[in-house]
Amino acid sequence: MRTTAAGLLAFVLKSGGVGLLVLGILDSSFLFAPWGNDLLVVAMTARHPSIVYALYYSVMSTVGSVLGCLLLDVAIRPLGSKALEKHLSKRRLARVQDKIQNNAAKALAVASLAPPPFPFTAFVIAAAALQYSRKRMMAIIGATRLTRFTVLALLALRFGKRILHWADNSIVQGFLVGLIVLCTVGSIVSVYGWIKRSRSSAVPQRP
Repeated sequence: MRTTAAGLLAFVLKSGGVGLLVLGILDSSFLFAPWGNDLLVVAMTARHPSIVYALYYSVMSTVGSVLGCLLLDVAIRPLGSKALEKHLSKRRLARVQDKIQNNAAKALAVASLAPPPFPFTAFVIAAAALQYSRKRMMAIIGATRLTRFTVLALLALRFGKRILHWADNSIVQGFLVGLIVLCTVGSIVSVYGWIKRSRSSAVPQRP
């Protein structure tokens, strides 16, 4: 498992902006990849220390995240408020719903900027289920995600040599491999949960 995860990490690093785009789509929709794009933007920018590459990686990560949120919105919006009970736990439902109803723009902006384990997708689900404007949602997520990734890329430009030095450390490499394993397992659980909830919503309820 460790060898496979290490090979996957090397492959993603070589994929460049396309890898960031794909991971952004998956992470912001149905999969589980905390810190995925953040770490990749930093790592890729450190390997290619150029303002052009930094902006390119930031934009590709942002586009991927917006497209992932759009897929999530398309899946959730038709279900309306029923989606909240199916896709959010009771503990999280009241808090997220209250924040979206009071100030959806602020809640989405904070969720987009906040690092894991902040429940970003939970706020996207709530906003879509409560019929918040799709255009406004995508605009807010796009602006805040671009800010987040650009800041990370600029920091990578500033501390690129140190980052590359840390990346050669066996402990850091072990942490990254462990993160990939965690993301893989979490993604399997996430996809299974989506399939299970989708099937339960498709089955007509008996009176």
